[in-house]
Amino acid sequence: METSERPTFETEAGEEIYRYVERHGTAARHRVRTVTSLPPETFQDALKQLKDRGYLEDDGGTLRVALEVGSVEAYSSDGFEYVVRPARQSDFEGLIDTIRDVTAEDTYIVAESIAEQLLYEDAVNRHNTAESRVFFVATVEGDVVGWSHLDLPQLDKLKSTAQLTVGVQEAFQGRGVGSRLVERALEWAEANGYRKVYNSVPTTNDEALDFLENRGWETEGVRKDHYTIGDDYVDEVMLAYTF
Repeated sequence: METSERPTFETEAGEEIYRYVERHGTAARHRVRTVTSLPPETFQDALKQLKDRGYLEDDGGTLRVALEVGSVEAYSSDGFEYVVRPARQSDFEGLIDTIRDVTAEDTYIVAESIAEQLLYEDAVNRHNTAESRVFFVATVEGDVVGWSHLDLPQLDKLKSTAQLTVGVQEAFQGRGVGSRLVERALEWAEANGYRKVYNSVPTTNDEALDFLENRGWETEGVRKDHYTIGDDYVDEVMLAYTF
């Protein structure tokens, strides 16, 4: 299923099953059947319809939302190897740890809020009629070391723009990982019909501003005294990348 496609349902049973799986990231098939309290035949028919329409995937009894977000890509440079791929629910803890690692070193309030949202919802990717988000991760030997994230509004008047966050653990910076993650997110956004992607950072985060500006991002606005950091009021710089 494409993230630009709003899910619609043929039956109430199908909607109930989808909403439970989407809200939890992944869910065991038997758990969904128990929670929904649907008769076996009704449950089986509704689940089959969801899978046939490309809404859900069943991986050996584990159900997940089937979002088309791309392939796995491996990179190697001077003996350093890493992979960039769509995030999975199993990346949850590594993703949280990586976001916290990055935001502990640099002031990146939007990314901090994303981490809190992930913890509250306990789900990596979301796709429903109200909100949609996707994550890409960079991994080294299976461990998450970086991410890029797109928040995708579902309101019709905002559906051509998206918000991005990106970060790489300090130990893996300076090796092109961040650039690959941004490229992956922008390529996906362009391919899915978005015309502009935003990123907002405090004006005190010089490294983030330099990183984005060197890759074609332009400042579209500054919100005065938008953040309170310690005892200081700090401006927010709103940058955009236009396709």
